[in-house]
Amino acid sequence: MLTIIDRYILKRYLGTFVMLLVLFIPIGITVNLAEKIGRILENEVPLIEVLVYYGYFTIYFANLLFPLFLFLSIIWFTSKLANNTEIVAVLSSGISFYRFLRPYFIGATIVCFGALLMGMYLAPMASKGYNEFTYQYLKKGRADRDQVNVYRQINENEVIYVSNFVAENNSGTFFTLEHFDGNVLKYKISANRINFNPADTTYTLFNYVKRKIGEKDDIIITKSRLDTILPFEIDDLTPVNYIAETLNYRELSEFIEKEQMRGSSNINRYEVVRQKRWSLPVSAYILTFIAVAVSSKKRRGGMGVNLAIGILIGMIFVFFDKVFGTMAEQSDFSPFIATWFPNMLFGVLALYLLYVSKR
Repeated sequence: MLTIIDRYILKRYLGTFVMLLVLFIPIGITVNLAEKIGRILENEVPLIEVLVYYGYFTIYFANLLFPLFLFLSIIWFTSKLANNTEIVAVLSSGISFYRFLRPYFIGATIVCFGALLMGMYLAPMASKGYNEFTYQYLKKGRADRDQVNVYRQINENEVIYVSNFVAENNSGTFFTLEHFDGNVLKYKISANRINFNPADTTYTLFNYVKRKIGEKDDIIITKSRLDTILPFEIDDLTPVNYIAETLNYRELSEFIEKEQMRGSSNINRYEVVRQKRWSLPVSAYILTFIAVAVSSKKRRGGMGVNLAIGILIGMIFVFFDKVFGTMAEQSDFSPFIATWFPNMLFGVLALYLLYVSKR
């Protein structure tokens, strides 16, 4: 059962966190709008779409920076408790330091579950709307979806390759499709150029060649042009770079399984996104206890010293998170280790700081 002190600290914990979000999100919107206003006016974006975009931006921004906001909010209100000697009064009443941490643990649990829900479902939806608006109105085009040397396994028996695919006009060069029965190549389709036709979702192949592999002789069929249906979708040739961010957890897991079957080279990037859906909410506990340990002592420099220390530690945490995430995305480094290492490292730091603070 929560005591008066528990309710008092928990109210300050959640209230300060929400207040910091409410204060900083409008600043983020203002900075973003100042940067994008020229493109928005130039492209005559409807007002309703701008409002919806900034609704998505709010969720996207809050999910991205919630660990830093949480960390600073705890340092802020705990430093005020320390400066007002409220913590001394609580501990002098016979309450142990670890018992004093109970409302912080409850607050971290509430934030963790909220962040988990947001990261699994709300943030992917917001990310999709945020990115679609960006590429439709602010970047004007899909140049980011142009692909070079696309090699993908589209199902258990077939592999496709395109030397260069330009998303703007849905066309590619030097296309091949190979069909296998087990490890035996049965036929191969090749074309100098491939065009996708959105109207009827067919493909046009130019200088089409189909080679059927026989036991003794091969059968070769050639055509200057062929309109046909192929067993893959246009997104298999032009995967969206931010696709993993727009899928909820179940969809993301299914997507990764599908991409692994296809031999995608972006598996690590997708795995980093999936692991962060769990690691970021868990960081609420670690950052909470580090913040309490740093700010629970009354210092000569006052609250400013605690905030300075807190900002430094928060920036180091974000730095480690970004560096290891990038390493996993661009190399064979384990995505699990990359996303959980900052939590493990700062978890050890949290235990050490709590031990020192207790003494």
